[in-house]
Amino acid sequence: MPSNLTVELPSLPGRGSAVPGGMTEMTSALPLRGVTVLAVEDSRFASEALRLMCQRLGARLRRAETIQAARSHLKLYRPNVVIVDLGLPDGRGEALIREIVMGPHAPVVLGMSGDVAGRASALAAGAEGFLDKPLESLAAFQAVLVRHLPEKVTGLSLANEAPLVPDTLALRDDFSRAAELIEAGTNPETQAYLANFLTGVARHAHDTALAEAAASAGAAPLSGRLDHLRAMLRRRIDGADGAFGDAPG
Repeated sequence: MPSNLTVELPSLPGRGSAVPGGMTEMTSALPLRGVTVLAVEDSRFASEALRLMCQRLGARLRRAETIQAARSHLKLYRPNVVIVDLGLPDGRGEALIREIVMGPHAPVVLGMSGDVAGRASALAAGAEGFLDKPLESLAAFQAVLVRHLPEKVTGLSLANEAPLVPDTLALRDDFSRAAELIEAGTNPETQAYLANFLTGVARHAHDTALAEAAASAGAAPLSGRLDHLRAMLRRRIDGADGAFGDAPG
């Protein structure tokens, strides 16, 4: 299981990037400059997508992999926004959402999940908004944050919709983590977490075959599917660049 560390992912705006139509997104057009976002997210691949989006908007991203790490972070810092993934290694994100919104000086809290039922669950727990996975639309991400932080908006942005493709090394790390969980052995709780984690990562990578295999593993005893999942992960770890997109089963 991951260590309870909070990792800061700083914003590193470049000199501007190309936008479809021949326009250029200037570094001065950073609508969320000065905003700090805490992402409570166990997937490095999803975190990298968030980092790229925050960078484009001028926000700073910090990451906590677990509920415990998020609690430690919130004792020391006051982010403007906390984005909570609903499936975390040490519990459900809904519990953390309820905890944050009931506390003093609560920041804006957004739920996040690739599960179609996640939106209702996050909002019922007290989240002010929700982000659907996979995280691919900068315009949609910007719209959610600007809607909930109108007083923090410092300018206009062209909301560049050029594809945001996270580093495949982050994807390899997520696959390696899932493989380690399999090798460590699974109880029902770990099995449910593994299935949800790997399904989300695979869907974000548009790896349909792996997503279906992972989802199936969560619905029945894992033993009969263990070798198949292990083999699928090994092929993707050995050639992670080829795993992005619809990889072969």
